[in-house]
Amino acid sequence: MQYRVLVDVDLPDEIPEMMNNRCELHILAHGDVSDDKFASAQGLLTYGHPIIGGDFMDRMPNLKVISNFGVGVDHIDLSAAKQRGIPVGNTPNMLDGATADMTFAMLMAAARNIVIGDRFARSAAFTHYDPRILIGHEIHGTTLGIIGMGNIGKQVARRAKGFDMNVLYHNRKPDPKAEVELGATYVSLNDLLEQSDFVTLNVPLTEETRNMIGRDQLRRMKRTAILVNLARGGVIDHDALVEALDNNWIAVAALDVTEPEPLPRDHPLLSMDNVVIVPHLGSATRQTRIAMAQRTVDNLIAGLTDQPLITYVV
Repeated sequence: MQYRVLVDVDLPDEIPEMMNNRCELHILAHGDVSDDKFASAQGLLTYGHPIIGGDFMDRMPNLKVISNFGVGVDHIDLSAAKQRGIPVGNTPNMLDGATADMTFAMLMAAARNIVIGDRFARSAAFTHYDPRILIGHEIHGTTLGIIGMGNIGKQVARRAKGFDMNVLYHNRKPDPKAEVELGATYVSLNDLLEQSDFVTLNVPLTEETRNMIGRDQLRRMKRTAILVNLARGGVIDHDALVEALDNNWIAVAALDVTEPEPLPRDHPLLSMDNVVIVPHLGSATRQTRIAMAQRTVDNLIAGLTDQPLITYVV
């Protein structure tokens, strides 16, 4: 038997092969809401778009499972799914290492002017070595503030130890075990912002974390500080971030995610030299994406066959 599955994300090539002809895939293009694709769908494979609310689910009366390609499920109304008895799977843990690696890649690119330096080296303006230009920021021996000491935050802290960094963290509550293992110190959010040379965001997007980094928080940071976001774009108030960068409240922002994604082509952040921005590459290694794909398929098949999902949020 083949199950009918609606797909709203461009998938790794391996996913159809992993399904082993058990599913008939129907791609939902952006803006495509044709009823015939919804009516008979038994599974939904999703990542971030469109927003999946109760009305969306109700258009699929045969829906048995939602399988998310990724950890974050802020685009899914979990209460609506629970009310309808629809399990929601995701892919935690397996992307932690790759995302932590990318956090440090972004941090280093921002600190050492790698992106703007690359552009300069390719330009006609680069005629000779000049020791006065593109002076960056030290990383080793500085203070790193981690907002969100979950699995990814812990992996970031482990990497910071290799740079002899002093690690501060802020979480909903202290994690004594992590403090012993990682040598991290729990502080208030305000203290973290005021004391850190680098601030990384590693929190899910929730009602509590939306715009948690706004004007007041940015004003508290050091003028030499670098802000790194591999969480969700909505965690930062982008208007406040533009103001902060324009007025040198902070030195640099390194963004793997934005709100919206992508940004409008005329957005001020796209023209700023003190912004490093990439197109949501946090988990983008071949090994990690294949592992995520396999878990996404395994959760999907489990739901379609009335088995417990391996990893789930509802």
